[in-house]
Formats: sequence, C-alpha cells, structure tokens
Amino acid sequence: MFELKMRRGWKMALSEGLRFCRRIVSWVPVLVIVLVVLWSYYAYVFELCLVTILSPAEKVIYLIFYHAIFVFFTWTYWKSIFTLPQQPNQKFHLSYTDKERYENEERPEIQKQMLIDMAKKLPVYTRTGSGAVRFCDRCHLIKPDRCHHCSVCAMCVLKMDHHCPWVNNCIGFSNYKFFLQFLAYSVLYCLYIATTVFSYFIKYWRGELPSVRSKFHVLFLLFVACMFFVSLVILFGYHCWLVSRNKTTLEAFCTPVFTSGPEKNGFNLGFIKNIQQVFGDNKKFWLIPIGSSPGDGHSFPVRSMNESQNPLLANEEPWEDNEDDDQDYPAVSSSLAMETET
Repeated sequence: MFELKMRRGWKMALSEGLRFCRRIVSWVPVLVIVLVVLWSYYAYVFELCLVTILSPAEKVIYLIFYHAIFVFFTWTYWKSIFTLPQQPNQKFHLSYTDKERYENEERPEIQKQMLIDMAKKLPVYTRTGSGAVRFCDRCHLIKPDRCHHCSVCAMCVLKMDHHCPWVNNCIGFSNYKFFLQFLAYSVLYCLYIATTVFSYFIKYWRGELPSVRSKFHVLFLLFVACMFFVSLVILFGYHCWLVSRNKTTLEAFCTPVFTSGPEKNGFNLGFIKNIQQVFGDNKKFWLIPIGSSPGDGHSFPVRSMNESQNPLLANEEPWEDNEDDDQDYPAVSSSLAMETET
C-alpha cells in the first residue's frame, strides 16, 4: 500500500515537473521575438539615426515616425500576449446533477439525447458532423457557437481562431482584434525600417560610408526587416481575408455545421459588417488596441435566419452587398460544428 502511494506520488511529481518545463519552453518563441525587437531598436535608433545619419532634421523625422510605430507595435504585441482567452460562462457548464447523470449513463444514444435536452435551454445552434450537440468532455460543458477546446491551454476558448506560439497565447474572441492589429503594425514596422534603411544600405554597399561597426547593424537590419516583412504580410493578408469572410482559421479548414447542415458562409454578413464583428461599430477604436468587439463571444449573428429565432438580428439593417449576396442561403443559426483541437 505504501509503495503504491509512493509510485502515485512520483508520477504526480513527474507530471507537474513536465508541465512546468513545458510552460517555460513555451515562452522561448516570445523571448526570441523580444530579443530581435530590442536589437532592432538599438540598431535603428543608435547605429543608424544617431551614428550613421548626419543630417539633424533627418534624424528627428526618422526618430519621430519610428517611435510612433514602435509604440503601437509593442502595445498590440503586449495585448496579444497578456489578454487572457475568454472561456464560456457558468451556464454552459453541466450542473453537478447533470454531470453525474451523463457520466453514469452507458448508452451513447441516451447521452446524446441528454445533451440535446440540456442545449435547448442555451443559445446553441450548431452541431458536430454527426449532428450531435458539441460537448467538451474535458471541461464538462456544452460548447457555445464557435467555441473550441485548446489542448495547449487546456480549456475551451470562445470563438477560438488558433493557438499562436509567437505570443504564447490562444487567439480568440477576447484578443483576436489585438492579434490582427499586431500583425498590421508589425508589417508597418518592418516596411518603415526597410524603406528608411535602404538608401544607407546602398551607401555602405558602394563604400560611400566608412566601414565601421554601424555597417554590420545597418546591413543586417535591412535583411531582417525584409525577411520578416515577407512572412508577416502573407500572414496578415490571410487574416484580412478571414475577417472579410467573417471566418476563423479553424472554420476556414473545417466548414461550420449548423442545425440545418454545413454552411461555409454562415457567418458572412457582408464586408463592412464582417469587419465590425471584429473591430466594433466605432471606427475611432479600430486602430487602437482597446476591446471593442461586439457581443460576449457566446453567440453570433449569422447570414440568414428568421429574426424570431435570433434576437441578435432583430434590429439589424440590411447587410452590405458582396459577391455572394445574390445567392439563397438556408436558415442557419451559428458556429463551428466539428470539434477541432489545436
């Protein structure tokens, strides 16, 4: 008996140790980004502006615009990292009694019916590919529309998009706006550095400037800025396309299944309203990393639904035209159907 307890104790200690090591390792990509950004700040401000550039007016102009972009770049990166993913509220969790009934029931068809009965009390309209209610057996909750379980964060995340190792966070309803802004300001940051450094890169290359320590920083700064710009502009372009269609990354790879069946354009409300679903109605907050996404992340308006079934659409004005507006869509309700874990 004593040996059995000792073995369990060692297993628990080992498991906790592995979890701790994984948490430490998960911060390595963030540390890499932070170090690169700190070096780029030093290389641009000190080696380029203060050492290489001789014109005082040019120095001031370059530094003012650089720091304006840098502030928004670091601000959005901070918000992407430290804005916690939002989890479903308590009403989506199974009560103690329901949980006991569900776990004690051995017949799958009865379990399925139990979930259907529980979901009737909730604003949940999507299903799995087999038509069952989307249920997380780890968090013991009925998943709200567009919610998914993240295996890295070990929790269900509202409107989950993906888990990003570069911010060591799950991107979802609470921080997707910040993540998109971070990509935009990252692209702008790299583009600004590349365009302002390029002329001095040419001068160093032609030998018009003395070969001093700053030469290495300026040459490498252009190379790093261009390399990151190419990768970031592709990623940013992809997410702009997702926003224009009102899709998440998971939904782009796995078509949402509604109560009426699969519908890949179920959340497409038109270009302008799709943008407003992420950034909100007030345009003055679109460029600032302040939470302005509408709703609470538990339910979402969809492209076509009877207003009596979805009160979110009751006072909506007609959707903007887009290339698919002349098509007929079935009456659907909302969200990602088949469970996808990341």
